[in-house]
Amino acid sequence: MSTGDAVLVDLREPEELTTNGKIPGSVNVPRGMLEFRADPTSPYHQEPFDPSRRVIVHCASGGRSALAAATLQDMGYQRVAHLEGGFTAWKEAGRPTE
Repeated sequence: MSTGDAVLVDLREPEELTTNGKIPGSVNVPRGMLEFRADPTSPYHQEPFDPSRRVIVHCASGGRSALAAATLQDMGYQRVAHLEGGFTAWKEAGRPTE
């Protein structure tokens, strides 16, 4: 879902994706790297992060993503949301995974 005006960011560790799968189109940025990837002045900045885009974050169950959403807002991102219940809720709802 990193197309158009929104980007879906998966905050889980790579091992979690390998074990449990991921939401198609999501971009993996482990929670510990979020600030580096989202800061346009950082040498570790990643292209999908742009304060003008809508950013939707998720983790396994919603805890990390709730905190990450607040962090992004503190960094100047105004269009931020987190997927309540995380990947677990997504998968339990029968949504697509890969």
